[in-house]
Amino acid sequence: MNTTVNLYSKKSGEISRFLHHFYNNDAIPVEDDSLKWKNSYDNPIEISDIIGVFIDNDDKYDINMWISLDDNIFINVTPSNSDKIIRYLFERYPY
Repeated sequence: MNTTVNLYSKKSGEISRFLHHFYNNDAIPVEDDSLKWKNSYDNPIEISDIIGVFIDNDDKYDINMWISLDDNIFINVTPSNSDKIIRYLFERYPY
């Protein structure tokens, strides 16, 4: 099972703007007018970076983030739970 990150927005181009601002344009493919984006990660620890960037810039983008660490279980990432999620990732996947 790969860990997945899902981004959703009601505003066209918002996800593209977020991803292109913080990541290499070629590394994260997304259409400019897309209202959703999904990416899978082999190593669950890798999502801590995008969670951190997402929360640090929560006031600049109209985006929602959901992550999945286990099949069919999704967690909405919010400013109030992001720190606990990142801590949990490093406890559950220490290597």
